[in-house]
Amino acid sequence: MPRAKNGPAKKRARKRLLKATKGYWGSRGNLYRKASETYVRAMAYAYRDRKCKKRNFRKLWIIRINAAVKLRGLNYSRFMSGLKKANIEIDRKILAETAVNDSSAFDDLVELSKQHI
Repeated sequence: MPRAKNGPAKKRARKRLLKATKGYWGSRGNLYRKASETYVRAMAYAYRDRKCKKRNFRKLWIIRINAAVKLRGLNYSRFMSGLKKANIEIDRKILAETAVNDSSAFDDLVELSKQHI
């Protein structure tokens, strides 16, 4: 009979993988080979989508800023250009938040931007 090598470590690795795939559909969470294939793919998607999430939020912020600025008679690119010339460094996340929640402060920013265009 061949000698068993690395038994406890292999069992721990399998248990860890099956615990990570718990709740997957069908046998993907129960059978080791299926679980392994699915887990590798899931981690690849997770890595890709963490990058995608950043892009999507930036798009959302730009859309919100553009909508708020258009109501005040300006467009997004000219607004951002005016802020840059006025040496106001506020990121798009905060600008979008301000546009939605604090319209008076956003009005001030738009006026500053208009002055520096």
